[in-house]
Amino acid sequence: MKYSLTHLSVCIALLFFLSSCGDEGRFAVSFSESLSEEPLDGRLLLLISDNTEDEPRFQVNDGPNTQLAYGIDVNELKPGKETYFSDTVFGYPLESMANIPAGEYYVQALLHKYETFNLASGHTVKLPMDQGEGQVWNRSPGNLYSTPQKITFDPENDETFYITLDQEIPPIEKPEDTKYIKHVTMQSDLLTEFWGRPMYLGANVLLPEGFDEHPEAKYPICIFHGHFPYTFRGFREDPPDPDLVPDYSERFQMEGYNRIQQQEAHNFYQTWTEPDFPRMIIIEIQHQNPYYDDSYAVNSANLGPYGDAITHELIPYIEEQFRGIGEGWARFLYGGSTGGWEALAAQVLYPEEYNGCFAACPDPIDFRAYTVVDIYQDTNAYYLPSKYKKTPRPGKRDYLGHVSSTLEDMNHRELALGTNSRSGQQWDIWQAVYSPASENGYPKPIWNKKTGTIDPTVAAYWRENYDLRHILERDWSKLGPELQGKIHIYCGDMDNYYLNNAVMLMEEFLVNTENPHYDGEVAYGDGAEHCWNGDPEQPNAISRLRYNTMYVPKILDRIKESAPSGADLTSWRY
Repeated sequence: MKYSLTHLSVCIALLFFLSSCGDEGRFAVSFSESLSEEPLDGRLLLLISDNTEDEPRFQVNDGPNTQLAYGIDVNELKPGKETYFSDTVFGYPLESMANIPAGEYYVQALLHKYETFNLASGHTVKLPMDQGEGQVWNRSPGNLYSTPQKITFDPENDETFYITLDQEIPPIEKPEDTKYIKHVTMQSDLLTEFWGRPMYLGANVLLPEGFDEHPEAKYPICIFHGHFPYTFRGFREDPPDPDLVPDYSERFQMEGYNRIQQQEAHNFYQTWTEPDFPRMIIIEIQHQNPYYDDSYAVNSANLGPYGDAITHELIPYIEEQFRGIGEGWARFLYGGSTGGWEALAAQVLYPEEYNGCFAACPDPIDFRAYTVVDIYQDTNAYYLPSKYKKTPRPGKRDYLGHVSSTLEDMNHRELALGTNSRSGQQWDIWQAVYSPASENGYPKPIWNKKTGTIDPTVAAYWRENYDLRHILERDWSKLGPELQGKIHIYCGDMDNYYLNNAVMLMEEFLVNTENPHYDGEVAYGDGAEHCWNGDPEQPNAISRLRYNTMYVPKILDRIKESAPSGADLTSWRY
């Protein structure tokens, strides 16, 4: 049979069309008009699990048991409009769906909604607004998600699975005030101007015993920095719940850790109300933002002036509301991990506004040891330099040195969850805080998220603005007199994230300071993992629950030795 050229062209076009239809994607995801009649922006995530231990959205992590995640940015996605996930969509830990082994799986989709921000810089960006949960993508109220469904998947087949987002995460109720715990929210003028919309700071305030009975008393204030606190943590008036079903902490390899936490919280309540315990106010700050569950408490090109807002707006507001002394000698900082970095950073950058910091297991305080990367000398964050092999840099270890994830693993998970530093995860928030803004208005990457190639111009910006060891060394002649006796740092020498490396570099500088000597403290926990905070007698699992009882007596000692002449040392000592 003979075919004309025109006939052949039609056939080829038809075959191409049919082939293209089959390649649209392995998964087609849409959302129902009943959930939103308006188009939506955000990160559309496809989550795949091989078990029913939990919903797939709760099983994506850095560890070896992680399940699969794939993500696509969507803009003005209309209800009923399908978005296709094909083999070219970047995923974690398997980069392409073509590499997923054949078998039975449970799939779920989730839309992490973005809102539009018109920044004071003139940039317009799309970011997830916190909804009271502390910037957690898989629990954020208003996000849409689907009911997990079971499928049989084979990468050799071209079957398309259809998923409809049919549920919305409900709002979170606000916590109630008690006799001791108050919840404060204030609109920040500084942050509102930066973000181009009303922005708020909050705090959970723990009042001392006898606060109402001593209206003449004014109090020192302790700022307990850390991740987003829904309410004041670790304080419980009631004894542990006798009906609480004991759980198992895999992190600490401890049975009934939930009951231990309740007991420690009750112990703190009992200590807090004892007649001879120091009477102070403790606050935990709520400074969740569109990039993370807190701001790192410093001014940032991408997050705005959180350092000034906290120090000059929020803390004076709380002191006025709850009879704080309101002077730098009566303000103190402490915290662990993120909170440890924040405590030290706020002390260094606002030296006269605070009278001491107790920084436990701080995030990298010297970027020559940005965990295991020297951002100034290394050219790649993910692999050691070598002509003939690729040796990955470790990301997380246990106290024996066993590695459970690499830096590439951690960053690729974040890249699957969000582009432009929008994953809401650890490496992205460091980048968002420390980097200048890119031309597109989002944080300029310290390294290529896919390959790990480091940008030395961004590293230089980080050094001058946020490398705390560099800043101290550069400005010691000015900062030293204001910081003498104020810096205390604690870290386990087997920190899971290698944070002890930067602490050691910081210590090398501090112990050699002169005019004046720093007169503080740096201590290490032998074989201790992340969250070691200076108690050589207790394991991490216990000491991490005792920040307040550990540091408040140290703060009292600092007040006694450093309070200026005429300071109020009596009204709060009842």
